[in-house]
Amino acid sequence: MDHNFLQKPVNLYLSAEHECSYLPDRQANSLFVDPELEMTADVYSELIQHGFRRSGGHVYTPYCQKCHDCIPIRLNVQKFVLSRSQKRCNNKNKLITAHTKESIYDKDHYQMYSDYVTSRHPGGGMDEPDNDKYLDFLTSDWSNTTFFEFRENEHLVSVAVTDIVEDGLSAVYTFFEPSPEYQKRSLGVFSILWQIEEARNRGLKWLYLGYWIKNCQKMSYKNNYQPLEYFYNHAWQNTPPAQTLG
Repeated sequence: MDHNFLQKPVNLYLSAEHECSYLPDRQANSLFVDPELEMTADVYSELIQHGFRRSGGHVYTPYCQKCHDCIPIRLNVQKFVLSRSQKRCNNKNKLITAHTKESIYDKDHYQMYSDYVTSRHPGGGMDEPDNDKYLDFLTSDWSNTTFFEFRENEHLVSVAVTDIVEDGLSAVYTFFEPSPEYQKRSLGVFSILWQIEEARNRGLKWLYLGYWIKNCQKMSYKNNYQPLEYFYNHAWQNTPPAQTLG
């Protein structure tokens, strides 16, 4: 299978069917970009505009035979307006400072990542963090990836792994201090709000937020950031599809 929306055709390969990570009792497939393709940040910048994402160095998009619920989304940061609760979140975290770090191994980052996935994803397969696979999951050899590090009074509280693409930023993964004290601070929300402002400051238009799934509770938070665009029927749309289940 190939797609020719790029300057030259790209071979795509369908994965084997596997258990869906988001919706119970469903099976999923993904389309993967040919791993032999010489991937670059520029090529990925084109692919993300067509609904693709990366996990490590693998670039993919959901392609399930009987379900079409995973919808790529992006936020127009230039039109985004803070809600009252988002303003309160920023105010609660006004002493936090951001620092730009290279996408290389940092023992403090890894320890926080390990604590985070162990506490937030018990029994989900991610709660057994692996030091060797940590960067393989978050980074790649070809992506323009930055670790935005957030500190309060020198104390590390959060890290946002972010790809810089041609027309925006792409939120890859965020992990933060899992202690009860910081759980009340909505650090995940703060991270997105900060990335929105960072995209604006860079003169970019979009913050790519991965996939939105209407009936998945852990994806519902993305509705709080508007105006979103949704990629389906091979184009970005201003409203989600009326019916996604095939």
